[in-house]
Amino acid sequence: MPAASAPEVLTADILAIAAHRDDVEQTCGGALLRMAARGLRTAILDLTQGEAGTRGSAEERAAEAAEAARILGVSWRQALDLPDGAVENSLENRIKIVKVIRQLRPRVMILPFWQARHPDHATTAPLGYDACFLAGLAKVDTGDPPHRPFKIIYASLYADVRPSFIVDITPFIEQRHAALMAYKSQYANQAAGSSLFVAEEEIRERTFAEARHYGLLAGVRYGEPFVQKEVGLVDDLTLMPVQSI
Repeated sequence: MPAASAPEVLTADILAIAAHRDDVEQTCGGALLRMAARGLRTAILDLTQGEAGTRGSAEERAAEAAEAARILGVSWRQALDLPDGAVENSLENRIKIVKVIRQLRPRVMILPFWQARHPDHATTAPLGYDACFLAGLAKVDTGDPPHRPFKIIYASLYADVRPSFIVDITPFIEQRHAALMAYKSQYANQAAGSSLFVAEEEIRERTFAEARHYGLLAGVRYGEPFVQKEVGLVDDLTLMPVQSI
């Protein structure tokens, strides 16, 4: 009788971290779709359950997040238990993220931009960065070998900042929208929160307009913007994309 094989260890090439279920769909869902189409393994870590949301329940958002993940083609998605509306950059929370980073061992991390209207979003950026640093320290013992992502980028769709680069999401714009609209408890027309949420029929117009704006900056139809803190490196000046004039 053959020996039982060891359980497969799931890893990811790209891990997107967001405060809430549906944040990733809004800010970098198209990029995740594009990377998955290239054969890369993508993953999402939501930090909260969504229990403080004006609309829906944590249970509803969990089911919707699973459907959105299917549409986005991600290999792995989970949510932590950080309090919705009160995300803190504490050592305890950093360690929770460190465990995920060491499990999945991503090369690229996507974080929300560090300036945001919602405090949870603004806190998630330094929290995720600090966790990436700790994840590479061998003496921080979590039971898994240390791992530090090579690249950290920030999804800057809602930030008033010039992006470092744009990802062309033109072939995936409809799937991106479908992933967002999987959150029926949040975006379907309803009485709860009607003064805070735009009408369902306006969501497509607004999200497509934003993607069109960023696409035009890079000479494509639809795009998603990102910021990196470090400078870029060019190997061949004749192969640089985006026409100057």
